Amino acid sequence: MQLNAEQQTIARQWIAEGMKLADFQKRLETDFGMRITYMETRLMVDDLKVMPKDPEPPKKEEPKPEAAQAPVVPAEAEPVPGVAGVKMSVDALTRPGTMVSGRVTFSDGQGGTWYVDQYGRPGLAPDTKGYRPSQADVQEFQVALEKELMKLGM
Repeated sequence: MQLNAEQQTIARQWIAEGMKLADFQKRLETDFGMRITYMETRLMVDDLKVMPKDPEPPKKEEPKPEAAQAPVVPAEAEPVPGVAGVKMSVDALTRPGTMVSGRVTFSDGQGGTWYVDQYGRPGLAPDTKGYRPSQADVQEFQVALEKELMKLGM
């Protein structure tokens, strides 16, 4: 099906205004009684020598500058141990069933065996049953583990 000159002008205007192809196809049917496939719609737009516009990306709102706020002090005022608080080593001979393993000693002197299994999941087997390191020690251990894994190319 072909559009006459007046219909071509109107169709070009629709596309120039940013109408999407699916909407253009529906509009051809409702306004001009042309029921055509999506592929035929694409070919018609090509014949009209117009290029559909890409939709404009949504504008991101810039964060409003806020007045300087006092730093938030945690409810529990525990001193965060320094880099020397957690010590870890990598085993020269990897434990069976693991990709890498080693030993860790936390800032409170408690220790255990750490490992990364064949699925990439980290684990810890503490020397004292039921021991749980502090959150700060866990975070420090994770950073140290990541550095060691990077050294090993993992």
